[in-house]
This record gives sequence, structure tokens and C-alpha cells, in this order.
Amino acid sequence: MDTKQRGDYGEMLAERFLAGKGYEILARNYRVRQGEIDLIAREGETVVFVEVKARSGERFGRPCEAVDERKQQRLRAAAERWLYEQKETAFCRFDVIEVFLPREPQERPRIHQIINAF
Repeated sequence: MDTKQRGDYGEMLAERFLAGKGYEILARNYRVRQGEIDLIAREGETVVFVEVKARSGERFGRPCEAVDERKQQRLRAAAERWLYEQKETAFCRFDVIEVFLPREPQERPRIHQIINAF
């Protein structure tokens, strides 16, 4: 599985995970000049902007560690644009979902949600 496939698979798992927790998925792969947001969801009255990081190991650190200050700034800018376009005034937050992909086919992926990550 290449990097793009791993990312797409991780996003699909994260979307299912959120839907299973009762979140309403509002958008997938929202892209603007300012940046990209993997998933935009609603939990109750809160709009949740979600960055998904999928890894097959922790050799290079935890997946959430890839969401550095620069990435956070781009996510904030893209979120501001989405909120403006949608004329949305709800509270919002930024979550990171780590997807740990198994090395063995019989193992299941592990998913960890970091709520209000930044």
C-alpha cells in the first residue's frame, strides 16, 4: 500500500469511526488555496475539523506529531474559509484522528481520536 492509498484508507476508517459515534459528516477532503481539511463533521452544535494521520508504525513518531504548527495554521485558515462559505456560526474545534494500520492482515486497525487537539 503506497502513501496515498494508506491515507485514503485511514480517512475512510476515521469517517466510519466518527459516524459510529453519531457525528454527521459535512465534508470530505475540503480543499482551498489556504489548505486542506480531511473531514468536517458536526457533533451536536459543534463543527469539528478533523485531520487524519494514518501510519503503519511509530518508527517516525506518533501520527499526531506530524500535525506541526505550520499544518495547524493551514488547517485554521481553511476552516475559516469553510465557515465563511457556509455562513456557519457554530462553535468549532480541531481534532486529530490517528489511525494505526496493522502490519499483519489478521490484525485490526487501531483508531485514536484526540479531541480539541489544538
